[in-house]
Amino acid sequence: QVQLVESGGGLVQAGGSLNLSCAASGSFFSFNFMGWHRQAPGKQRELVAAITSGGRRNYADSVKGRFSISRDNAKNTVYLQMNSLKPEDTAVYYCNIAKTYSGEAYWGRGIQVTVSS
Repeated sequence: QVQLVESGGGLVQAGGSLNLSCAASGSFFSFNFMGWHRQAPGKQRELVAAITSGGRRNYADSVKGRFSISRDNAKNTVYLQMNSLKPEDTAVYYCNIAKTYSGEAYWGRGIQVTVSS
């Protein structure tokens, strides 16, 4: 069992930046997928950014060029650097790690990000 804890959220003005962190309770070296998802009120949860064990990154079109995902295996942590934030980025952000070859997956509890206009 792996527990994920997100941090770094909060309230920021439009145009500002936040850096989210997701720390795992155990080693996540064997997990080949890590992602950040978000869910805004009244909307479905969406994948915002993902990184594979090989370092391949993917981003939702709405955040390309503004968000950057990275991982630090030594610290068992995955990050989401968010720049040029917009009010439409307001949502609860969730960290997710998975072994896509087995289906084993874990989710964090989520952290609120609010961008004021």
